Amino acid sequence: MYFYYGVMGLCGLLVMVGYKYRWGIIVFTILWTGTYLMQKSSYNNHYYLLVLLSTMMVFQPAHKYLSVDARLHPEIKMISMPRWCALIFIFQMFIVYTYGAIAKIYPDWLDATVAEVLMKGKKNLFLVGEILQQKWTHYTIAYVGILFDALIIPLLLWKPTRKFAFFASIFFHLFNSYVFQIGIFPYLSLALVLFFFPTKTIHRIFLKRKPYYDEEEVIVPSYHKPFVAVFIIYFIVQIGLPLRHWFFKDDVLWTEEGHRLSWRMMLRAKSGHTTFRVIDAETNVQIPIQIEDYLSKKQLRTVSTKPDVIWQFAQRLKKMFAEKGQDVKVYVNSSIRVNGGELRQLIDPEVDLGSVKWHPFKHSEWLRPSKQENFSKEIKDNNYFD
Repeated sequence: MYFYYGVMGLCGLLVMVGYKYRWGIIVFTILWTGTYLMQKSSYNNHYYLLVLLSTMMVFQPAHKYLSVDARLHPEIKMISMPRWCALIFIFQMFIVYTYGAIAKIYPDWLDATVAEVLMKGKKNLFLVGEILQQKWTHYTIAYVGILFDALIIPLLLWKPTRKFAFFASIFFHLFNSYVFQIGIFPYLSLALVLFFFPTKTIHRIFLKRKPYYDEEEVIVPSYHKPFVAVFIIYFIVQIGLPLRHWFFKDDVLWTEEGHRLSWRMMLRAKSGHTTFRVIDAETNVQIPIQIEDYLSKKQLRTVSTKPDVIWQFAQRLKKMFAEKGQDVKVYVNSSIRVNGGELRQLIDPEVDLGSVKWHPFKHSEWLRPSKQENFSKEIKDNNYFD
């Protein structure tokens, strides 16, 4: 993996200076997509966004002016680009922010419960730790979050509000970076604001020596038909994917079916306890296991609350014992709370998760419903955590 990331870093440098740009961005995109797909413990919507933006960069003429490629091959030099090069980034970020705003419109967010739960772990932050514990701060975070996500793209697009939106973005993203420590997303979002300013403004500030091109072709005619078709299909998928959780039974906050790839960012806090029972299928005797022998600390946190990861680990346990010649059943006792609410049972403890299949487009019936009566008493009576 050190070699893998070393190659990816080298590709990033090639993209940055514009040397062998096309090969650099293609290889970078493949390697980053591999990184995204090969692990779940650090899942983040922003990592998925980087896959999409990198793929877009493959088609961009980003190396045709200030680049090593343009210096070595003057015949490729261009002083302009079609308007679509900026529009696709604008529309992609509009989708991200708009779905982010819509997803926040639910009771636990609107009454500031989520903000309060998230801020409890930020009490020791320098300067702002105590302020983040105040109820008015929780409501501010909740409603500013909705308004920012819903309005930032329209405000950046409209000239009278563009500068205000730009400075609001700086404050909003730096606040998120400091408080939530969410990696590169705040800085990536600020960088993409470049596409919202008029080309004349960018030219005056950054490219004074460059000849100014005042036409605004949206699409170059020679390839407009296949290009339009590809990106219409792409954006239809982007608009449709975040809606798919509405076609699953129960609440996505509970089941997480349709949660990924849907821009549901920083929406809920989950905690809980999950235990695995491995039973010899032939003798019906329980085989003792130490889950810490199989998973890292970060993986343990993920496998405690996420249904698909719980199922995946159950499958892995069954496979590992099968490699030793043992046929086993894997049962799970998993109880979680969402946003500090009541503890509820997530997985049906009578279902052998090692033997059931995962259906990505169908509700998993081994998930218990989010609405459960008297579960606290049920836990006590059945000793689920023994």
